Amino acid sequence: MAARAPPPLRAAGLRPLAAPRRHVAGAVCPPGDAVVAAPPLALGPGAWWPLSAAGERKPHAPVVPSRSPARSAMLGAALLLRRCTVAGLRGLARGARQPPAAAASAVLPARCYSHGTQESDEEFDARWVTYFNKPDIDAWELRKGMNTLVGYDLVPEPKIIDAALRACRRLNDFATAVRILEVVKDKAGPHKEIYPYVIQELRPTLNELGISTPEELGLDKA
Repeated sequence: MAARAPPPLRAAGLRPLAAPRRHVAGAVCPPGDAVVAAPPLALGPGAWWPLSAAGERKPHAPVVPSRSPARSAMLGAALLLRRCTVAGLRGLARGARQPPAAAASAVLPARCYSHGTQESDEEFDARWVTYFNKPDIDAWELRKGMNTLVGYDLVPEPKIIDAALRACRRLNDFATAVRILEVVKDKAGPHKEIYPYVIQELRPTLNELGISTPEELGLDKA
């Protein structure tokens, strides 16, 4: 009795081995890529077990694409970018579904704050007094310190101005000393009582160093 031939593959709903496979193990195989045989994998109950020449069923050895390292790196980068984009879109959609108060509370814990120690007023004053009392301070350091000090939202204490005026005297810079007094008056702004108080506290130092105020020089009327 002649051996019964196996049914055609197309009639049994199966694909022949020679057919080109465009999708293998979740990856797209670009046209022109070479394929190599991979080790046999464990297939499920419904997987195709082709017939051998002797009529025995044996597992099908799937094929996987062989890519160059550059192509693999490009595909990996594209996959990572896709995952990041999907994660970002999901986060935006999740934030859009939340009420404004809930969305704000979800963002606040992610902010980074400085945990450094806060400088007290006494430490601030002592730091600037020490800066201007440097015996080797030069004209550039004097102007740089005053520019930085003026940039703060405050009026310098009289003891800081006293140290700055003494630095001007050591440098024989009379013009900068007068300019410092003008800056203090300008920083006082609409608070007219601050500048007279500073001049009152600095009067002994002004008399000792021979420094005239802008009002004594008539600069307030210029």
